[in-house]
Formats: sequence, C-alpha cells, structure tokens
Amino acid sequence: MTNTIKVERAKKNYTQADLAEKVGVSRQTINSIEKGKFVPSTLLALKIAQVFEVAIESVFALEEKDWSE
Repeated sequence: MTNTIKVERAKKNYTQADLAEKVGVSRQTINSIEKGKFVPSTLLALKIAQVFEVAIESVFALEEKDWSE
C-alpha cells in the first residue's frame, strides 16, 4: 500500500510527532507507515485521513502487489 502521509503532513506543517499525538500513536508508528513498513488498521487510517481533512483514498492507495497477498 502506498501513502501520501509525508505530503499531507507538509501541507499542514505537521511533524511526525504532531500527527502521532493527534491520532494517538507513537512517532515511530507514523514513521513506519510513511515508509511502507507497517500497514495501519482501518481505524488508524481513518483517523489520519480525518486529521488531514481529506478522503482516505487521498492518503492511502492499494498497489498491484496488494491484490496477490
């Protein structure tokens, strides 16, 4: 899964720590999601999108390989 968290954070001038605090996770979790090492739960993905005030599809997108897993 790809994501645009880093881009969305820049638009809001948020650090990873800022976003983490707003959604109730650690900065390391946000870092792992940004790098594609961790796929967030549906709840966490929805929270992140809501903080950015965008549709979840604007932040997260499936890749072709996601369909074969």
